[in-house]
Amino acid sequence: MVDEQMLGGSVRPELLKQAFVRQHANRRLGSVRTRNRSEVRGSTRKLYRQKGTGNARRGSSRSNQARGGGHGHSKKPHSWRLEMPKKMRRLANRNALLAKAVDGEIKLVDHLSFDQPSTKNFAQLLAKLEIDRTCLLALADTRDNAARSAVNLEQVGLTRIDRLSAFDLLNHRYLVAEKQALSAWIDQVASPSKPGDEG
Repeated sequence: MVDEQMLGGSVRPELLKQAFVRQHANRRLGSVRTRNRSEVRGSTRKLYRQKGTGNARRGSSRSNQARGGGHGHSKKPHSWRLEMPKKMRRLANRNALLAKAVDGEIKLVDHLSFDQPSTKNFAQLLAKLEIDRTCLLALADTRDNAARSAVNLEQVGLTRIDRLSAFDLLNHRYLVAEKQALSAWIDQVASPSKPGDEG
């Protein structure tokens, strides 16, 4: 069904891992922030003398042992973003699809349409396709009745066919797509003059 050379020739685990880690890291906000003892409010006065009280020695109320004090190792905003060459990103997207094909985890249908949104009917379709784990539904239009039928199922992920990425493919056990739409996507991303899968 698929020319393996168009999808990278063979499965490349190292490339797929690098693409997966990159996309996972790029989704992190890195906006967490806590205050250290120099940033919290409070007096810097030593609370009591060093010796003779019977208590443990301590300094100001800003220390990290005190309630409301600063953090000993405060967290600061940090970018987790990782870079990857564009050609490697595109190859990883195609290679992830090849990995699914090799493992027999691609379920193709001739035409996926519903007269009206129905979660029950879509669940029955998954049962007929023998899908018992998570699956990624890739459609040309994510606003049609098929997409609305799948959106309430916890184990189903939804994406547009032209936005398939290695992260989404590897994060789901099965891929469900229409034959014509998937073939068109493969032809597009395999052509060097048509970018289409930035990742």
